[in-house]
Amino acid sequence: MATGVEALDAVVLAAGAGKRFGGGKLTSPWGEGLLLDAALAAAFASPARTVNVVWGADGRVLEAASRFASRTGQAPRLRMIHARGHAEGMAASMRAGVEGLPRDCAGAFIFLGDMPKVPHDLPAKLAAALAGGAWAAAPVHGDRRGHPVLFGSKLFAVLKAQTGDRGAGKLLDALGPDLALVPVDDPGVLFDVDEKAG
Repeated sequence: MATGVEALDAVVLAAGAGKRFGGGKLTSPWGEGLLLDAALAAAFASPARTVNVVWGADGRVLEAASRFASRTGQAPRLRMIHARGHAEGMAASMRAGVEGLPRDCAGAFIFLGDMPKVPHDLPAKLAAALAGGAWAAAPVHGDRRGHPVLFGSKLFAVLKAQTGDRGAGKLLDALGPDLALVPVDDPGVLFDVDEKAG
């Protein structure tokens, strides 16, 4: 891999119920496909060997992810992981995703299934930052940290210990200089879909 970091994989968190949206958020229409399709496109554009979709509340995510991967020629890279404790919230999904990674994984991109505007050239930049010695790398737009985040394997044990309906923000805050912040001009690293338009 040109980045100097081997064995990177991607995790797409897609296990939530989307209650604020009214359910079925990730399999709702977006652009010319589904909302999940846009997140998957960014994940498959990353320098990751596998794209691991964590599903739970909505079984339709399974079919949607498989259909997108087949249509785009990415089926060999797709893996599906069921988060049995998905009702707990985001931490359970993250635990399931990290626990399901290949044993030799050196770093994992964590994508959110409801973020459809992630720039496709960003993951390679995050990988380069990790290769430079950072423990994790995240994009920053203006003064706000965004997604996806690339976690080095040194942090996997901490990610697997997360609980509740929260992400890894506090973990990133605590990394200090071990977190590489990658400036980006594209606000897509901050954009997510929570509620139906209108």
